[in-house]
Amino acid sequence: MLLQILFLIAAGIAAGLLATIAGLASIVSYPALLMVGIPPVVANVTNTVALISTGLGAIPASLKELKGQWHRVFGYTILAVIGSLIGSSLLLIAPAATFEKVVPFFILSAGVLLILSGRGTDDTTVKLKKDATNPHRERIIRLFSYAAMVFTGGYLGYFGAAGGVVLLAILGVITHEDFAEYNAVKNFMCCICNLVATILFIFKATIDWGAVIPMGIGLLIGGYTGPLIVRHVNVKLLRMLIALASFALAGYLGYQAYFG
Repeated sequence: MLLQILFLIAAGIAAGLLATIAGLASIVSYPALLMVGIPPVVANVTNTVALISTGLGAIPASLKELKGQWHRVFGYTILAVIGSLIGSSLLLIAPAATFEKVVPFFILSAGVLLILSGRGTDDTTVKLKKDATNPHRERIIRLFSYAAMVFTGGYLGYFGAAGGVVLLAILGVITHEDFAEYNAVKNFMCCICNLVATILFIFKATIDWGAVIPMGIGLLIGGYTGPLIVRHVNVKLLRMLIALASFALAGYLGYQAYFG
């Protein structure tokens, strides 16, 4: 039992670090919960609850960046929360076997998104920002961006790996602030989406609270120390290694779901 608690704390720390580096906490935290014997859907629900800890560490540290933009933050968050309610409800309605079969594709997509988010996105963002200066194109871009926030919120409520990466890409297009400021907005949006999904799960799903606590402690530690570590590592190399690991994990879970 003690070894399991220590394992979940360690996995939570690693997941918290990944949340800071790449928005991919679930790549570590979800498989860790599976490894201690928790069924897939319960593991996913438990993971969502534990991930609130990352936001609880990130939001207080981001108050400086959030200052002056709360009106917009709440507007964006409402859109994402609508999606989160839909996604978390779908998780509860869909058969467990369906969830097991689609998760490998989510993780595979997360790895691809991680690679794409570090290559060539600056030019794309600049072009979209330039298009946004045209009133007609600006309206179209914003409508698509708002719809994408709802969709991404749904993904966060259902599973969530790389949802933060997608939100960063959306916010990078429709905002004019620097990365630190819209990254703070992303942290707030993800935290509230997880919180809303958790409230639904408390009444409608099974949560392994014995796993939530140690995993949450680790996520809090990892989320707090992540920014300090990122300053001293090769982030591009690390992101590539994480993406490769996600491909391997997707292959393993895919084999288990379809042939195991």
